[in-house]
Amino acid sequence: MRVLGVNALFHDPSAALVVDGRVVTAAEEERFSRRKHGKRPVPFAAWELPEQAMRWCLEAGGLAPGDLDAVAYSFDPGLAEPAEDMGFDDPWDWLRLRYAERAPQFLATALPGLDPGRVRCVPHEVAHAASAALAAPFDVCSVMSLDGRGERTSFLAGRYDGGRLEVLASQDLPDSLGLVYESLTEHLGFLRSSDEYKVMALASYGRPRFLPELRELWRTTPEGGFTARAPDWSRWTPRAAPGAVEEPARGAPPPGQADLAASVQARLEELLVELATRLHERTGDDVLALAGGTALNCVANSRVWRESPFEHVWVQPAAGDAGTALGAALQVTAEAGVPVHPMTTAALGRSWPDDALADALRAARVPFTTPADLAGEVAAVLADDGIVAWFDGRAELGPRALGQRSLLAHPGRAGNTERLNEVKGREQFRPVAPVVLLEDAAEIFSGGPVPSPYMLFVHDVAPAWRERVPAVVHVDGTARIQTVDDDQPRLQALLRAFRARTGLPLLVNTSLNTAGRPMVDSPRDALELFGSAPVDVLVLGPHLVRRGDLAADHAAHPATPGAGR
Repeated sequence: MRVLGVNALFHDPSAALVVDGRVVTAAEEERFSRRKHGKRPVPFAAWELPEQAMRWCLEAGGLAPGDLDAVAYSFDPGLAEPAEDMGFDDPWDWLRLRYAERAPQFLATALPGLDPGRVRCVPHEVAHAASAALAAPFDVCSVMSLDGRGERTSFLAGRYDGGRLEVLASQDLPDSLGLVYESLTEHLGFLRSSDEYKVMALASYGRPRFLPELRELWRTTPEGGFTARAPDWSRWTPRAAPGAVEEPARGAPPPGQADLAASVQARLEELLVELATRLHERTGDDVLALAGGTALNCVANSRVWRESPFEHVWVQPAAGDAGTALGAALQVTAEAGVPVHPMTTAALGRSWPDDALADALRAARVPFTTPADLAGEVAAVLADDGIVAWFDGRAELGPRALGQRSLLAHPGRAGNTERLNEVKGREQFRPVAPVVLLEDAAEIFSGGPVPSPYMLFVHDVAPAWRERVPAVVHVDGTARIQTVDDDQPRLQALLRAFRARTGLPLLVNTSLNTAGRPMVDSPRDALELFGSAPVDVLVLGPHLVRRGDLAADHAAHPATPGAGR
């Protein structure tokens, strides 16, 4: 059975291809269009489809639109209600729903040869839930989906058994933990439905001194849902102008914005633990799968892992709306009675053969080498405090750089946090994360699950290690880790080579992009970043470009194309 999943209505448009229950490809439109998040989540953009991502998924799978058994669309307009009936003040929401109703015709236009009758609408929260529970490596599990909004709900709690979903609780709009967090994001001067991760980072600089008041505002309900609506935030701190959030100065008391962020973050964590605990009381399962944009809150995920009764917590790497394309395809597959196979990697996007990468470098007139000991040479650069742009294999699905499109640096140099934030052009209060060898992770990190291959939990850094790896330790003594094993042989070899040189089995790992841009996806994207950012080395697969060699080559041969050697 061949199913193309599509997410298009709100933001992070994406596509995924599932064939006979196996995930073949998945990609976000932003990686092709180079427009972060693909589009803004406004009604006027609801008609836009992830056309490039859809076409690439089909091409990579060797299929034509007419070969598909179904297209799974991650929103069901038949379940939606007018915005005013749900408590929203959005005079144009009706337009979004009209576009959703016409999705089969839009899809057939974008994919000539597709029968619009093969389009299946999957409820938004179900698509989120399926993206976690059906992709997780467990036959039976509880599941929670929390995001901003779907058709008329913002939360689903249930259980998957044998590919079948039993919904046990939901929450009607306008109560929404996701919308509350989005509202705070906007109040603090960040971009709504985009910069919520900045609020999570800012929270670590504050004290949750408003938590008692928020506990009175937002509570769980006996039915298994919650009450949560955005208050007038100005009762605690004035509204910030866009981009004007105060920087937490080093050594200075945290600003008022950080205290408010800390208070909301703390209450969100408490509510998620309560919701998970209530779900466990009904299911008794060992495993909880999480999805929805709220599940990208790695601090809250770790607290659920530590304090809820579930033994295992599995989070979809593309927990936001991008993952609903995958979830919708998996749900339609499961409903057809086809067994679904677990998702084993987030590396589901585009890749290029080594020869094609070399051709791209030659076409760009860039001198490069293809070292026999790539890991050793790159480890030497990193040990000498160089910054490395790392491009390896298939691009990641989701917002985390997982060693396919990463910026790497020395974790033992405290100044590298500030340095990388300057390279990327982003706020200095934001942390950078460690990528660590799985075999060494438990010695350094605790308080979160290990393995942790998708960078979706925070861990406490052992006191003995905090001074050894200061660049990856956040102000609260935590780190959002990614563990690496045999599934990523090139990155694993680099980490081992770096450990041999420095005694440190980890590196700084942040996404290969600059502020406001999507992660690098293609060789061209990587070369553009290397040409504009102060990065010392670019690694494209097995090939290595040094900044010094590039400058020397341009000086000696300003009009001569570079060549591999």
